[in-house]
Amino acid sequence: MNLKSLFKICLLALLIVACKNDVKEKPVAKAETEKTTEFDYTVEQFADIKVLRYQIPGWDKLTLKEQKLVYYLTQAGLEGRDIIWDQNYRHNLTIRKALENVYQNYEGDKSSDDWNNFETYLKRVWFSNGIHHHYSSDKLKPEFSSDYLKQLLADTNTTLEGEAFEVIFNDKDLKKVDQSNGIDNVAQSAVNFYGPGVTNKDVVDFYAKKKSPDAKKPLSFGLNSKLVKENGEVKELVYKSGGLYGEAIDKVVEWLEKAQGVAENQAQGDAIGLLIKYYKSGDLQTWDDYNVAWTAATEGNIDYINSFIEVYQDPLGYKGTYESIVQIKDFDMSEKMAVLSENAQWFEDNSTLMDEHKKKNVVGVTYKVVNVAGEAGDASPSTPIGVNLPNANWIRAAVGSKSVSLGNIIEAYNNAGSSGRLKEFVHDEEELELEKEYGQVADKLHTALHEVIGHASGQLNPGVGETKETLKNYASTLEEGRADLVGLYYLYTPKLQELGLVDDWKKVGMAAYDGYIRNGLMTQLIRLNLGDDVVQAHMRNRQWVSSWVYEKGKADNVIEKVTRDGKTYFNINDYEKLHDLFGQLLRETQRIKSEGDYDAVEKLVETYGVKVDQDLHAEILERNKQFTSAPYSGFVNPVLVPETNDAGEITSIKVTQPKGFADQMLNYSKAYNNLPEVN
Repeated sequence: MNLKSLFKICLLALLIVACKNDVKEKPVAKAETEKTTEFDYTVEQFADIKVLRYQIPGWDKLTLKEQKLVYYLTQAGLEGRDIIWDQNYRHNLTIRKALENVYQNYEGDKSSDDWNNFETYLKRVWFSNGIHHHYSSDKLKPEFSSDYLKQLLADTNTTLEGEAFEVIFNDKDLKKVDQSNGIDNVAQSAVNFYGPGVTNKDVVDFYAKKKSPDAKKPLSFGLNSKLVKENGEVKELVYKSGGLYGEAIDKVVEWLEKAQGVAENQAQGDAIGLLIKYYKSGDLQTWDDYNVAWTAATEGNIDYINSFIEVYQDPLGYKGTYESIVQIKDFDMSEKMAVLSENAQWFEDNSTLMDEHKKKNVVGVTYKVVNVAGEAGDASPSTPIGVNLPNANWIRAAVGSKSVSLGNIIEAYNNAGSSGRLKEFVHDEEELELEKEYGQVADKLHTALHEVIGHASGQLNPGVGETKETLKNYASTLEEGRADLVGLYYLYTPKLQELGLVDDWKKVGMAAYDGYIRNGLMTQLIRLNLGDDVVQAHMRNRQWVSSWVYEKGKADNVIEKVTRDGKTYFNINDYEKLHDLFGQLLRETQRIKSEGDYDAVEKLVETYGVKVDQDLHAEILERNKQFTSAPYSGFVNPVLVPETNDAGEITSIKVTQPKGFADQMLNYSKAYNNLPEVN
């Protein structure tokens, strides 16, 4: 599963991720790119966002055929870019087009506060792929008036009217995804997976009638479609060629067909062929066939993620958002980390899970560190740092999964980070030194354990449905917390040293526990406005894990809340007992998943993962004011520029960097404008 902003990304280490000749090559204007000599990872900062850039190590070591494969896959990903915008909110494409027209054509005063605020708002919209914050899901608030925007529209002969204009300023559609308890989550979420009038009950009832041909291999019903209500009847609009988003999907397919023609091997080519077939048909059995083939295709230097995959943005966990990540294998680091995959069965056998919830045969867990060559859709500009796919439990059990850590993304985070916040929130000098010396390797291993061992661990009881059906709006946060707990439990064990992964397992574990508790109980709160509940799935899981062990350990003073000079700190007094508490919670979360215990997950998340201590939150925000570094980061992508001979054949592909964030966003909107404003 996709791990956005997982753990303390500012401190993550480098060591943690037939050819269709009639398709015209899409050139990238050289005027929009520039080469860098001494690499500067930071592009710019605005609002709560820092935009970074990343390099592609080893590009020159690839053959021309491999470079073509990367280029074609990257182009395929970008052609579907508009899909995520429309998925995120029904007016996003209309609003984006209008704001971009203003930005490019306004000739008035660009030194005023109003213009600066307009520019910042547009950049925030670009970064979030829409008018809702990429992480908190709250609607972005412009710091200029509706009258000012009307004047800008008039001055640039731009049309933006009706609900699409009004929603920028009013109190409608305030949350892209609202997973609050006791409401109709579908009706209250602005995300565009469901048409007007569709309710939670409509969705559950609609998919309850769907039956898989093989009950042991349940299809991912709803993954690639939108539900609408027409004359009181619920209907499904499928994402496919000739269907919803067909104009963009056809462009994606054209580039995938070119990629298939330069595949590294038969297995890779066959998998791409099944993905093409799926895009053309929208058939979910083909989707499963593709995932089986893709998971088994482990040879080669190039891999990719492309399609409707993660379900975090759907309040009920059915609908997949469009994303694309193109990856080049990091050979050295992948070899070093393969030891986790090779010992997956040991970790399963020695976990705290009930015996009936353990897998007897953990199969096909592959782990690689990769370097990203391009991202699009839900993976850009805000990117994951680690990915584990496919998401279907039965495929994981029968065939296995692929886990990757995005090495060059993590490197960019590390080179652009600072230690100011760390010094402010650590309890004492000992904790600070532990973090400095062991924090990066601890984070690397937590990511690896989370992805390779965590998501692959455990099994459902016979007859229990998929978690999206049984645990509903809590499925995502439960799964992420469960995988976190697997990592936390094993981070404090001598097995890591036996495997040669660490030099001092105890200190690595201590640093990992310090960092997780510090983040889960304090520092992640800088991402919330005072008074807000925690709504994002990963933030929720970090809080309910941390809060649960804090409360359960109170009798033994396992974690102590310390107040010093008016500031709050959390100090771990007993790492052994905390390790045991993590194991207890892991056992319970797996039981909840295995048994599909909705009442238990509701109690767990609502008790420990949603509400925030307002006094502590106010204190954290006040202490954080001294730091200018933005709490969220994302990336522009390198620009791959093909060079051709007189016959139009690609002779080489150069890697360049965009001049800036706005340049890339405008170029993307022009080059990959594949959908109408209303879909």
